[in-house]
Amino acid sequence: PRAGLPVLGIDMDGPMADLAARLTAGERVEELPQPRTFSGTLRPYQVRGLSWLAFLERWGLGACLADDMGLGKTIQMIALLLRAKEEGALDAPTLLVCPTSVVGNWQRELKRFGPSLAVMVHHGPNRLAAGDFEQAAATHDVVVTTYALLPRDEQTLRPIRWNAVVLDEAQNIKNPEAKQSQSAHRLNADFRVALTGTPVENRLSELWSIMDFLNPGYLGSFTDFRQRYAIPIERYRDAKASHRLRNLTRPFILRRVKTDPQIIQDLPEKQEAKVYPSLTREQVTLYEAVVRDMLARIDGASGMERRGIILSTLLKLKQVCNHPAQFLHDRSSIENRSGKLTRLTEMLEEVVGEGDHALVFTQFAEMGSMLQTYLSRALGCEVLFLHGGVPQKVRDQMVQRFQNDPAGPPVFILSLKAGGTGLNLTRASYVFHFDRWWNPAVENQATDRAFRIGQTKNVHVYKFVMAGTVEERIDQLIEEKKALADAIIGAGEDWITEMSTDQLHDLFVLRRESLAEEDEAWD
Repeated sequence: PRAGLPVLGIDMDGPMADLAARLTAGERVEELPQPRTFSGTLRPYQVRGLSWLAFLERWGLGACLADDMGLGKTIQMIALLLRAKEEGALDAPTLLVCPTSVVGNWQRELKRFGPSLAVMVHHGPNRLAAGDFEQAAATHDVVVTTYALLPRDEQTLRPIRWNAVVLDEAQNIKNPEAKQSQSAHRLNADFRVALTGTPVENRLSELWSIMDFLNPGYLGSFTDFRQRYAIPIERYRDAKASHRLRNLTRPFILRRVKTDPQIIQDLPEKQEAKVYPSLTREQVTLYEAVVRDMLARIDGASGMERRGIILSTLLKLKQVCNHPAQFLHDRSSIENRSGKLTRLTEMLEEVVGEGDHALVFTQFAEMGSMLQTYLSRALGCEVLFLHGGVPQKVRDQMVQRFQNDPAGPPVFILSLKAGGTGLNLTRASYVFHFDRWWNPAVENQATDRAFRIGQTKNVHVYKFVMAGTVEERIDQLIEEKKALADAIIGAGEDWITEMSTDQLHDLFVLRRESLAEEDEAWD
């Protein structure tokens, strides 16, 4: 867990006492080989994580993998599932529960690293119920669903005996009184896993809730836990109680941080990943209206008029993908209306909670201003925003504060054009591209504000791509044609205007299966 709560040993009888003694004494878990069917290469610390998960699974004990963001909790879990499948031990499906904002990411990561795993997504308005669901789940290795559906679909999910239940972003059950926490506890599983970079965000009750899901009853009742640990530690800084709690929880929590010398040597200097949030229902409605309008207007247009319609549509769709309020220019409330903003906020909460610093790039000054206002409130800290209208003197002060002030703002939003070149912002170890400039050279220049000489930490780069939209399709086109990148991308976005109407239809029209169900995602 977080500072003040490292973890060490247990009090038990019989075989469990033997296991506890071995773990607490620091006995090394036997290192397993990487699964043959894993598509990629696990880093050494990820192999150790896989081995630790498999060890606890063998003993029937729940595990909390609490690695820092960016260290690959997802792929360690995928490797564990592949290992079980290779050994013929996957005799029931695994239920994977995650926030709506990362359903798309899990789908893609499972397909990329574990293509042999049969994956079913239980999500959205057309999801199966009761008997149909049970029948379909039995033919898959992994079923992905969301926290919002746990209480709503409990009668569908609960009767099934799952091989494992995995909670991603497990801080979502930190409140033991919440319906989704209670529904998670009632699921029937042989093995339970919690994945979270923040097992304790604010209070020890959060740790109790996660541990009680993993190993029910192990830390006693909530009332007992409060009296024995939470109150003495939080209110009176009781060192003995803190030590006892560390001893109890250590065998079940594995947390590695990026600054650990053993981890640093395993990591590349720069790691890039894509994040695939889903649109909200409001975003879907606006997106489809923009595409309908374009297709109606484009048939009778040619030459410059046609090019203008296409580029205008692309701009509007980018705005819709970012946030409805940016597209509508109506200064309305922005909370819970954009899948992209929801996911960015979740990730920045973890960055700020770890004491790290982040750059957020957007090509729209209006969006940058909205992000600054919203994030400063949501994160409870100052957020800087550098755009083309900032005078040089103020710009220099911003850079100085971000780079050198010990109490300086942890998040710096930059307009891609104003902040994409010429700045040294090496205090940041995270870079987020909130919207995409479809020219890799421009994006790389922006990333290099943080990844440059003087950077002593590994840099994690996240590029946001809205699932099922033009953003995802253009990203795929660029990836497929990297060899021809200069020919295609050299002209910015103009190459899109040369497409036929059928090609444009395919490029712009929404893929419905990638979308969030509004009342599920945002309730």
